[in-house]
Amino acid sequence: IGTFVLPQDSAPSFSISAHQLSTLREVIALLEFRISIETEAAALAAQRRNSDNLKELRQVMSAFSKALADGRDAVQADFLFHQEIARATQNQHFQQMMHSLGTGAIPRGRLENAVPLHPDRLLYLRKVYEEHESILNAIETQDAEAARAAMRTHLSNSRDRLKKRESAAI
Repeated sequence: IGTFVLPQDSAPSFSISAHQLSTLREVIALLEFRISIETEAAALAAQRRNSDNLKELRQVMSAFSKALADGRDAVQADFLFHQEIARATQNQHFQQMMHSLGTGAIPRGRLENAVPLHPDRLLYLRKVYEEHESILNAIETQDAEAARAAMRTHLSNSRDRLKKRESAAI
């Protein structure tokens, strides 16, 4: 008597709003979350990808490369690369999660205005590009363990760079 249960929302959704990523610490926390999800997504993508997935991933890498050649940041191409990996899992939950994060999932898209690109910034972006190439190569060869490791390395490197920035600010 006096106790009742509310019905569960029929369409619960995962989302992270811009105000939840307003500090460096919150962006680092999102990267930690992404590491746990995207390492497994990369492994599944390596196992399940098809020729269309590979074609899309290569196109995104071309867009990333062109942005760098033009001296521009590649936030959109970076995000699309991660989104295409989610698609290659053939699992809608990974796809929906990446879609819900949007380009705000890319730390430099939230924390910095990188126009025009400083030469040091371009070197950093080339390293990110190389990390993406490692992930793509593992997915192409259907090496799930290598894809998992390459994604973990890529996202961990991003997290570690942000942690260094955080400790320098203290």
